[in-house]
Amino acid sequence: MSHVIWHDVECGRYDADFDLWRELAAAATGPILDVGAGTGRISLDLARRGHEVVALDHDGALLAVLTERADAEGLHVETVVADAGDFDLARRDFAIVMAPMQTVQLLRRDGRLGFLRSARAHVAHGGLVAIALADAFEAFDARHILLPAPDRLFVDGAMYSSQPVALRDHGDTVAIERIREILTADGRRSASDDILHLDRVDIAGVEAEGLAAGLQPLRARLVPATEEHVATSVVMLRG
Repeated sequence: MSHVIWHDVECGRYDADFDLWRELAAAATGPILDVGAGTGRISLDLARRGHEVVALDHDGALLAVLTERADAEGLHVETVVADAGDFDLARRDFAIVMAPMQTVQLLRRDGRLGFLRSARAHVAHGGLVAIALADAFEAFDARHILLPAPDRLFVDGAMYSSQPVALRDHGDTVAIERIREILTADGRRSASDDILHLDRVDIAGVEAEGLAAGLQPLRARLVPATEEHVATSVVMLRG
């Protein structure tokens, strides 16, 4: 399934935020809900450290890969196919409900508000809701007009490369345009376009929405920028 490979290319190898999620998980007592878990970038890392993790994603194919990887390591991660903007697991015992990377920015405003309501309904009293936000415009060097480095991954002898080439400002959203290229072991090359739309939201805006959903804002955290990735703000809300 090509979309699973592209997910791993563009999302699965990011690790700049691991220290923060590990820190939060180590300080928590109780299960953790990873929303937008994909193929298990964060879920598997925390499970390796002995945490009870439930991985939620709308894409069952991504979660199937997560389960395969967990089984291969002798780990247990419960998976749930559900919409991040409206989920009901009939439980309210999560010490942390986390939304890493740009999960909530992939949702439009109604979906984001739905996520906050769902998170509030699932986080234990005194638990934490943590939401990562990235500023896509920081990915491009406006002064020198440099493109970000491409994301690359080798799978079965083929190189998959995803190169961001443009940003389009649509007011409330940003469109990130990429060229996806595949170079096979026998030298065949193919390319296609991909566009990712992210909501433009900031810390104050999400904190206000969280407060309206019954969550108490705490001091936001920052995942510093690396040579390959922009800095990420993490909104912190107490249940």
